[in-house]
Amino acid sequence: MPSASSPNPDPRPVRGPLLKKLCSDEGVFALGVSVARVVQLVDSDEGGTQELAYYVLSDAALTQKVLRIANTPRYRSVGGIAVTTISRAISLLGFDNVKTTALAMLLVDTLDNGKHAQSVRVELEAALCASLFGRELARLSAYQGAEEASIGALFKNIGPLLIASQQHERYREINALVAGGAHTPSQASQMILGSTYDTLSAAILNEWKIPDVIVRSIGALPPAPVQKPPANRQDWVRLVVSFSMDAARALVRPGALAPDVVRALFERYGAALGLERPRLEDMLGAIRREMDELLDSLQLQQAPPPPDEGAEGLPNVLLLATMDAGGSLSEGQHASGKPYNAREQLLAGVQEVAQMRAAGRCKVNEVIQAVLETLYRSMGFRFATVCLRDVRSGTFRARIAFGEQHAARMAGFAFPLAGGPGSDLFHLAMQNDADLMIADASVPKIRDLLPDWHRRLLPDARSFIVLPLVVQGVQLGLFYADRREAAPEGVPPDETSLIRALKGQVVAALTPA
Repeated sequence: MPSASSPNPDPRPVRGPLLKKLCSDEGVFALGVSVARVVQLVDSDEGGTQELAYYVLSDAALTQKVLRIANTPRYRSVGGIAVTTISRAISLLGFDNVKTTALAMLLVDTLDNGKHAQSVRVELEAALCASLFGRELARLSAYQGAEEASIGALFKNIGPLLIASQQHERYREINALVAGGAHTPSQASQMILGSTYDTLSAAILNEWKIPDVIVRSIGALPPAPVQKPPANRQDWVRLVVSFSMDAARALVRPGALAPDVVRALFERYGAALGLERPRLEDMLGAIRREMDELLDSLQLQQAPPPPDEGAEGLPNVLLLATMDAGGSLSEGQHASGKPYNAREQLLAGVQEVAQMRAAGRCKVNEVIQAVLETLYRSMGFRFATVCLRDVRSGTFRARIAFGEQHAARMAGFAFPLAGGPGSDLFHLAMQNDADLMIADASVPKIRDLLPDWHRRLLPDARSFIVLPLVVQGVQLGLFYADRREAAPEGVPPDETSLIRALKGQVVAALTPA
């Protein structure tokens, strides 16, 4: 039997049946698809932020969680204005932060396992905490765009996570060997699974088609007690990922962080990462506070003590938040889908957009996107878009959209700049700069004014709004948003005023100085 001082066994390829069993589970397969999609999002002027906003908004639970984090004291604006749009949340939290948060929430929501939740929770909390360390070290690094450090740290223990969730007996056996003191986690996982946890994690990420730079980042470091300074960026990322997971596992243990644990972390990683002992201690304290805030904002209880491996059943389950941000942001809705508290959400959106413009640092596209998102969420629309004038093609063409089938519908949402004889509803609205709020599109007189392209593209639209964007007499485009159901509740005057105030912010942004 290998002793604790024995070198790590050579990693062997992961057995096919084990990998297939872990990754073929319907929930885990969907997790892999979603993770790959989010990892591929790249922050850029060509639409990275918009694509990330699309992704987050497609999941109501994730939307509420990101907004809850953005409204914590750490991030909420100085003026105290609530953050009500994902666009604004991305601006405050940062693209990489929201991206990593989305990935973390995918893990939490998919791997919540009632029967084995206590063990899963230990691994989940370590993953969340490691991602915070990775993000902080990336922020301090001289390397630009080192987001893979945070993502690699988050997925460093995906192997143990899936084993805890899908093969819990194997997870218990590995932990029992480690607890006995004669085996390292690598040795124990090699004995029970036929491959080390690190090799398993890499195989899972490869199965999910995660970029190789992230897969390489989770590889095991040399077993030396003192790590050497990294020779290049890839070595630095791998060093950060390893440190992040070691620090996270130390930090999430119940009780105070023991001085000898801090000393061991410093001796192994301090010189290699250029961390002085006081800086390391400050970081550990800051990450512990941030972790507490994160768990609180997600309404996750502190992890329970390690389970009794011999006990039958696990009474302490992973308790996730209900899928609302609390109070004013989710209080029911009409049959049409319009929230009862539409007025409060519209008001918060008006305040947020006004603050964005007052700060003087936002682009016109950011204002338009924030207004569109506010309309989409606060009024409960299923599809919302903004159409802008395209002189080259001679059309008004959709530029941004949210909601169901947004890409396909946006591609088809276009109509000529000039209306013909007996103009349709859209041209009439712009010609008269009239805000239209249609409660029931099946009414014959309304249906007769709908153009053929709209009937083909959105045949089931029963209620919708059209808000023209007319600046100094020039028709620049319009906002459009619809629902499948009629909306007999209508739009009362106070909501109408707030919607027009939102549109007014866009008109003001588009008006030449």
